[in-house]
Amino acid sequence: MANKKSRRDFLKQAGAGITAGGVLLSIPTYAQTTKIKNVLASGRVLGANDRINLGCIGLGGRGTGVMRWAIETGNSTRPADVVAVCDVYRKRLNNAQTISKAGFATMDYREVIARKDIDAVIIATPDHWHAPIAIAAMQAGKDVYCEKPMTKTVEEAKKFAEVAKATNRVVQIGSQTTSSDQWWKARKAIQDGMIGDLLMSQGSYHRNSIEGEWNYKIDENAGPNGKGDDFIDWNMWVGPATKRPFSAERFFRFRKYWDYSGGIATDLFYHVVAPLNICWGEAQFPLKVMASGGTYVFKDGREVPDTFHLIAEFPKGHSLVLSSSMANSQHIPGLIRGHEGTIMMVPHGQFEGKVDYITATAERQFKDKFVAKFGSAEVKLETDKTRESHMENFLRCVKTREKTALDAPTAYRAMTTIGMAVESYRQGKVLYFDERNERVTDRPIQVQAKA
Repeated sequence: MANKKSRRDFLKQAGAGITAGGVLLSIPTYAQTTKIKNVLASGRVLGANDRINLGCIGLGGRGTGVMRWAIETGNSTRPADVVAVCDVYRKRLNNAQTISKAGFATMDYREVIARKDIDAVIIATPDHWHAPIAIAAMQAGKDVYCEKPMTKTVEEAKKFAEVAKATNRVVQIGSQTTSSDQWWKARKAIQDGMIGDLLMSQGSYHRNSIEGEWNYKIDENAGPNGKGDDFIDWNMWVGPATKRPFSAERFFRFRKYWDYSGGIATDLFYHVVAPLNICWGEAQFPLKVMASGGTYVFKDGREVPDTFHLIAEFPKGHSLVLSSSMANSQHIPGLIRGHEGTIMMVPHGQFEGKVDYITATAERQFKDKFVAKFGSAEVKLETDKTRESHMENFLRCVKTREKTALDAPTAYRAMTTIGMAVESYRQGKVLYFDERNERVTDRPIQVQAKA
C-alpha cells in the first residue's frame, strides 16, 4: 500500500475527470481520446515467453471466481500472474491477496491502473463502475477483461467502445458463453444459407429462487464504520452513482437497485444477446426496443422486476424475443428462425450451457432444396469441445493483439439492445436507436426496407 504522501500526490494527479472521492465526472469523447492517443501509455511489450501481469479489481463472489480462473489459466495454458488486487471491502481484499499471493493490494483502483508492471486488468465490480474503471485502464495502456454487462448504460458503452478503438487496447467482455462453439457453428450455418432470410431469434433466462434472485448474504458487521476486515469504503463504492447513506442491502445486493444495475436485463440477458450477435454474422444495433414485466412475487423492496420480457427489431429485417423470470425455472429453447429453416442452438434453453451439436432443420416448403444442398432435411453440426475458454482467448489476444471472442464493438451493440430494454421498461415507452448518430430516441427512425 502506498504511503500517505505518495497516495495523496497520486490522487491529485489521477485521470482527468476523476475526483479524489472516486467519482467520474466526465468520460472523454472519441475526439478527445484520438487527440491523446499518441501520448497514452502503451504498456509493456510482451515477448513470446513473458508472463502477463494482471490486476484484479472487484473481488466479490464473481470477481474472486474470475481471479481463480485467471490464476489457473495462467498456470496452465496461457502464462499469467495476478500481481495486484483491489476491493473496497477489506475482508474481500485480504482474502483475494491470500488466494492470489499478489504482492500489491489496495482499496483504490487507480493505484492498480497506475502500476507500470501491469499489462491487463480484470474488472468485476458492480455494473455502475465498469465504464469508469475500464476507460481509465485503457487510457493508462492496460488491456481489459470486463465482466458482463459491458456497462450500465448505452451511452457508457458507446464511450467504452470509442476509447478501446482510440487506444488500440485488447478488450474481452466477460460473457464467457460467447467462447463456446455453438454460436460460431450457427454463424457459419447462417452464412452457408441453411435457413435463408433471418426472421426471428428467441431465448430466455429463467431461475426460481425461494428468496428471490440477488438476495446475497449480508455480512452484518461490515460497513464504513467497521474495524479491520469489516471496513467498507462506501464513498468509493458509490462512486458515480447517486449519493446515499450506507446501506448493507444495497452493497451486498446491488443488482436489485437501478442505481447500480439493470436487473435481469444486464445480469442475465447479456448472456443471450451477446452470443446471438455472433450467430447473426455481424453485430447489430437494434432499430426498436420495447420491454415489459413487473415484480410479481418477490415484493421485498427491490426496484428491478422479477419478471422481464424484451422485444427488439433490427434494421436488417428481423426481430428478437426474450423471456425471463426469477420465480419460474422453465426455459424457452434458444433458436433462430429463417424463412427456409431453423437453427436450434440450445434446446434446453440455457444459453450458458454447452451442447454437443446444433441442429439445422428445413422448412417443409424448402425441404427439397435443403436436401439437395446439405444432404438431409435435418443436419446436426457437432461442436468443438476443445475450443479455448474465454480467459484463454483473452490472454492469448493480449499477446497476439488479435480480436477477442467478445470484443468492444460487438459488446457495445449487444449492450445497446440491453440498455434500451431497461430504459423502455422504466420509461414505459418504445425506444428507437438512431444508428447514424448512435443515440437513443423516442422518435421512430425510418429505414429502407430489405429488398
